[in-house]
Amino acid sequence: MFSEAGSYDRFMGRYSGPLAPVFAEFAGVEAGQRALDVGCGPGALVGALVERLGQRSVNAVDPSSAFVDAVRARYPGVETEVAPAERLPFASGSFDAALAQLVVHFMTDPVAGLRELRRVTRPGGVVAACVWDCAGGGGPLSRFWDAARELDPDVEDESGRAGARAGHLGELFAAAGLQDVEEAALTVEVEHASFEEWWEPFTLGVGPAGAYVAGLTAARRDELRSRCERSFARHGPVVAAAAWAARARPVN
Repeated sequence: MFSEAGSYDRFMGRYSGPLAPVFAEFAGVEAGQRALDVGCGPGALVGALVERLGQRSVNAVDPSSAFVDAVRARYPGVETEVAPAERLPFASGSFDAALAQLVVHFMTDPVAGLRELRRVTRPGGVVAACVWDCAGGGGPLSRFWDAARELDPDVEDESGRAGARAGHLGELFAAAGLQDVEEAALTVEVEHASFEEWWEPFTLGVGPAGAYVAGLTAARRDELRSRCERSFARHGPVVAAAAWAARARPVN
């Protein structure tokens, strides 16, 4: 049985890992800065930030104690705490960069969360966030959700979540008091060794997709698997994934 962090790594870490350095580059993180990873999960972005800044210049928070424990084990020099984005345990202006990779759409209150990122970032620093393009069909799980909708047209996917459509992150940034927001689409490609390697992590119960699979009867799960396998055969082993990204520099 995989740990919570291990299951996440097998499921979404295969996409969030390659995205992390692309996102850090978009945010302009560079040596000499102090950075905060908000909603760090098991540490995909933490690793990219550590490569640029070193462990002592990175802080991380996540509401999941299991994820925090994983980051502490992997990066013992990174100060990591259990905390939600909406209530960050830091003084105002503590960081040069506050980043949220693939977490705004899971925040209880995205505007409040982004407002907190703004608060803990010094004037002239950078606040940045990214969310998979779930609404536009560019997210890494789009093949899965397309197959799920064939099986169940009323399935609730992730397309309606905060930041998942073009321009919405910018709207959320503006609502949080951030100005002169710059937006971009970040892309990564991941090649899978086989259909089974692609499919198996969906059975681990991680996230909305995993919960959907876990809630199916055995017969419907088998039908979904068959539909996904046909899609995999049509589209091939390379999954091209896109994420909407936004950044802004607090002025006060």
